[in-house]
Amino acid sequence: MKKTFKGRVIAGGNLTAEAVVSHNGLNTLATFQKSALKNAKKIIGSDQNNPDVYGKVLTGKILCLPMTIGSTTGGLVIQTICQMKINPSAFLFSKTIDSLALSGITLAKIWEDSNVIAIDNLGDDFLNAVKTGDTLTIKENGEVEIN
Repeated sequence: MKKTFKGRVIAGGNLTAEAVVSHNGLNTLATFQKSALKNAKKIIGSDQNNPDVYGKVLTGKILCLPMTIGSTTGGLVIQTICQMKINPSAFLFSKTIDSLALSGITLAKIWEDSNVIAIDNLGDDFLNAVKTGDTLTIKENGEVEIN
């Protein structure tokens, strides 16, 4: 059975891809830094404190999360992985996007011409319904469908 959720478009686009779900705040530095510093071809979640993403391939996936957490480097880390073209294809936030993720995604769109998608305010019901491995379809208008 398909479920559809509607959020606020931060950086729009259309996409169908596989979800990776983090039920806790995502520490961008701890999750992305190791792969970025190794100049890897893809991101492998490296935050041992987040079992939802640890060891999972995140490049090209739809990352579903409540918010990002961590230090003020978070925005720069997101912008950097987008510059390297190893970023998740989309960030779907159940809550309102935090300022650090917003800055990184905005800089990536403007400076790196990234096609990264971001939608927020999808709600706690969204994060409870979506599972890692689900196929999601994102529409330009902020609709997210769990297939």
